[in-house]
Amino acid sequence: MDSLITAAARALAAGDPLGALKRVALRDDAPALALRGIAMAQLGDFARAKELLRRATRAFSAKETVARARCIVAEAEIALASRDLGWPPKTLDAARATLEAHGDRSNAAYARYLEVRRLVLIGHLDAAERLLADLDPSPFPPAWRTVHALVVAGIAMRRLRTKEARDALSLAESNSREARIPALTAEVESASRMLNTPAARLIARGGERLLLLNEVEALLASKALVVDACRHAVRNPSTVVSLARRPVLFALARALGEAWPGDVPRDVLLARAFGARFTDESHRARLRVEIGRLRKALRPLAGISATKLGFALAPRAERVVVLARPMEEEHADVLAFLADGESWSSSALALALGASQRTVQRALDSLAAAGKVQSFGQARARRWITPPVPGFTTILLLPAPLPGD
Repeated sequence: MDSLITAAARALAAGDPLGALKRVALRDDAPALALRGIAMAQLGDFARAKELLRRATRAFSAKETVARARCIVAEAEIALASRDLGWPPKTLDAARATLEAHGDRSNAAYARYLEVRRLVLIGHLDAAERLLADLDPSPFPPAWRTVHALVVAGIAMRRLRTKEARDALSLAESNSREARIPALTAEVESASRMLNTPAARLIARGGERLLLLNEVEALLASKALVVDACRHAVRNPSTVVSLARRPVLFALARALGEAWPGDVPRDVLLARAFGARFTDESHRARLRVEIGRLRKALRPLAGISATKLGFALAPRAERVVVLARPMEEEHADVLAFLADGESWSSSALALALGASQRTVQRALDSLAAAGKVQSFGQARARRWITPPVPGFTTILLLPAPLPGD
């Protein structure tokens, strides 16, 4: 490897893409193409980066399997950064196996980190933790130890293990200072801010207040009966009743939870659950049926008693609270992903949300009409983006189970 290639590689490792390009920008040999692709990715031009890396992969000979595998790993990282979640993970796994077979353990480990980060992004935390358990970051350079700590913190925040998240972020901060890469330091700072910004609202006895992530963790560990509007469930520390697929029942449960210890008039319940402005005997009959279904679903946690005006929650716990999002609006789950500041395709959002692409596209069109998101590109290259909402974290909107799920 010649001196210019070596110098460019060192510049990229130090987070200096412009310094790398000064050395290889006019070269079209395979190593230079690969380094140019990585430099363009660091500068945010993902389309050009992909093109250069694919050219580099083709330019390396069939015998240069390690170099080709490294290009594939770099392309996978670009796919992750550009939220191209449809990029084939089997290709990355094959590249990782090649690197391991040829003794390139550091790049093989980095390929594994990319796989873990993708799993975290789409909410497959159990699988991510199993893969992460096999990785020992101690032999790696500071930048990669920072990535490891960020992944650990991200999983801990999704799991609502805030002490573990703080410890991991503290380690990430220490390693990022040693790495001296500004972009990595900014990523650590951004992750740290999530622990100190409101994550949810507590609604109880007619009042409400904002909660930090550690306060949400404490609330879910308490003896309170929690009507969880972030995950559409009713829960206590030992039992979770999911109503995510039963929106009418959850609307009734939330109305009863917000009114506790009082009752909720029948006309209010009809409006909350069915959107009914005018009611007749058929509406009231339907309400009785749905209340019966909710009573059966919540039997391990609470009863529902009829009152003169309507219905009231009769919990087996000392108190009832409602846990809601910091700000509630339609399609908040889509906005939660877009709030990371990255550009997303509708197909990637559908994969992350576990919804159909058509459903996600309708949500994006609605948000665009309201001026809350914007798109660029055409057809399959179309991407959606929105600036993050200042002062609020979105951890509770993302697809991951909370404690007890």
